[in-house]
Amino acid sequence: MKIEVKDLRKSFEGNEVLHGISFAFEKGRAFGLLGRNGAGKTTTIRILMDVFKANAGNIMVDGKPFVPSDYQIGYMPEERGMYPKKKVMEQLIYFGELRGKDRAFLKEHAKVLLEKLEISDYANRKMETLSKGNQQKVQLAQTLICDPEIIILDEPFSGLDPVNSQILKDLIREEIERNKLVIFSSHEMSYVEEFCEDILIMKNGEIAIQGNLNQIKKEIGAKKGIISADNYSLHDLESILNEKYSNEINVVDKKREFLIFEMKKSKSEIMKKLSDSDIDISIFGDYKPSLTDIFVWKAGE
Repeated sequence: MKIEVKDLRKSFEGNEVLHGISFAFEKGRAFGLLGRNGAGKTTTIRILMDVFKANAGNIMVDGKPFVPSDYQIGYMPEERGMYPKKKVMEQLIYFGELRGKDRAFLKEHAKVLLEKLEISDYANRKMETLSKGNQQKVQLAQTLICDPEIIILDEPFSGLDPVNSQILKDLIREEIERNKLVIFSSHEMSYVEEFCEDILIMKNGEIAIQGNLNQIKKEIGAKKGIISADNYSLHDLESILNEKYSNEINVVDKKREFLIFEMKKSKSEIMKKLSDSDIDISIFGDYKPSLTDIFVWKAGE
């Protein structure tokens, strides 16, 4: 299954919030839909789920118009939406029946999910009696209860400790391996990097950057290096490099531990020139941008 979004536009009261965005994602891979608050991510997701209608553009699945009601879609919203005074198993079956699944299937599938999430003992407990982390796990079980073909996860790891995060990660990875189509929206970039081969970063209703994450990192890091010194602060080191080594290095950014520079000559030539100086180099190497770096660069002001 491959879903293609083409020239999607959406306005609210005459104010256009999506400005003709286009992208594609497919089963068996996790797709990272990223952006700052207000960038248009949630609007895009709601159009995919047929909660909102787009003003223009279309969505295709395997070359045919996408009809959301023809597919099982599992959605885990950032704002949780389960009933605090209802029992866990009772709710899972109820939500599954709303999505057209048989009660017998739902009961068995709920048992499997609760066991994988290590919360089987809470099946007959009211939601409000569970810890925040266990409520989060129940929310994921509710997302997956209908065995969805399309899974949309919005901040799935919010507030979880490392052990519970790993349990959720294992289950999500299993769904990807089962050839599900997974859309991942989060501000926790480390999780996105772990799961997503392809990303899209939105800014003000437009696409700031999209593509294969590894390729994006390679392109942004090309001909860039990092440097720091034990005997100079970054500020002083930047001044020295700009004054004495401007033919070799062009400093482009400052991080907490190092400077990022563009290489005007080969790395070996730069290192040879620097070795003749009084700079006591502590870090020197190729710049490999993190997804956080890319996000701040593309989604920032």
